Amino acid sequence: MSDSNTILCRCEDLTRERILECIHQGYCTIDEIKRVTRAGMGPCQGRTCRMLIAQELSNYYHIPMEEVMMSSFRPPIKPIPMGVLADAYEEGGDQK
Repeated sequence: MSDSNTILCRCEDLTRERILECIHQGYCTIDEIKRVTRAGMGPCQGRTCRMLIAQELSNYYHIPMEEVMMSSFRPPIKPIPMGVLADAYEEGGDQK
C-alpha cells in the first residue's frame, strides 16, 4: 500500500490522500475525481495518473481494474507556429 503523501498526479501535484478523500466523499469514477481535482488534466493528459487513480478505485470498491470506468481521454493539443496559419491563409486566398 502506498503512503498517503505519494503523488499520484504529478502534473496537478495530487497526493494519494487527496484522491482517497474524493473517493470517501462519494466520487466513484475517474471522471468525477478529475472534475473536482483536475487529475489527468495536466500536460500528460492522464497518461501517468489515470491508471493509479483507477487502482485506488479498484481497491476501495473491491472490483477488478477492468470494471473501473476509464475517463474520457483527449489527446494533448500541440502548438503550431503562427507562420503555418499565415501560410495556409495565403495559399487559400481571400475566401469570403
